[in-house]
Amino acid sequence: MTKAELVANVATSSGIKKSVAEKVLNALLDNITEALKEKEGKITLTGFGTFSVVERAARIGRNPRTGKEIKIPACKVPKFKPGNKLKEEIE
Repeated sequence: MTKAELVANVATSSGIKKSVAEKVLNALLDNITEALKEKEGKITLTGFGTFSVVERAARIGRNPRTGKEIKIPACKVPKFKPGNKLKEEIE
């Protein structure tokens, strides 16, 4: 599903215009992004899941073309852990 399809589905199911649904979706995504940027970046949506930020340690990788070892620096990456209700709905 694309973002445009999601906006259309939200607009249809809630009975609002697509432009309003798109503004709401963009605001939600912006707020999730800002919360994850904060020091204690973690958002819990009960029943749906938890968004968090994890620190990946620096490591040694390998260039697949040349086989030469390269250093991969440490970085922060977003993580999502689904909630129980979401897991049950998918199964």
